[in-house]
Amino acid sequence: MTRKRRLYLICYDIAEDPKRLNRVARYLEKFAFRVQYSVFVGSFFEHSLAGVLRGLEGIIDPRKDDVRCYPLPEQAEVVLLGPQLFPDDILLIQDGHNVLRLGADATRPIRQQNDLFGL
Repeated sequence: MTRKRRLYLICYDIAEDPKRLNRVARYLEKFAFRVQYSVFVGSFFEHSLAGVLRGLEGIIDPRKDDVRCYPLPEQAEVVLLGPQLFPDDILLIQDGHNVLRLGADATRPIRQQNDLFGL
C-alpha cells in the first residue's frame, strides 16, 4: 500500500482568548502554510495529519473553539478575490503544480528549475 500526501485546509475560530489563539497559530505554522489569518494549507500523510489534529486538541477549548480540517481535491477550482497573501513569485510545488494557486492555472505544470521547494 502506497502512502501518499494529500492537501488539507485547516481553519479555526478561537473564542475569547488571545493567548490560545496565538498558540494555535504558532502550532499550525510548524506544519502548514498560512493562507489567511486563521486558515492554513498543508500537505500531510494521513498519520501525520492525525498527529497534528491531536496536538490541536491539547491546545483548544472544545467547548468554545471551532477547528475544521477539509481535504482538498487534487484538481481544485478556487476563486481568488482581493490581494493574496503570497506574491506571484512565491511557489509551493506539489506534483508539478503550484498549490498556492489552486485555480485554473494550477492545471499547467510548473517547470522545475534546480531547487524548487516542494512537499
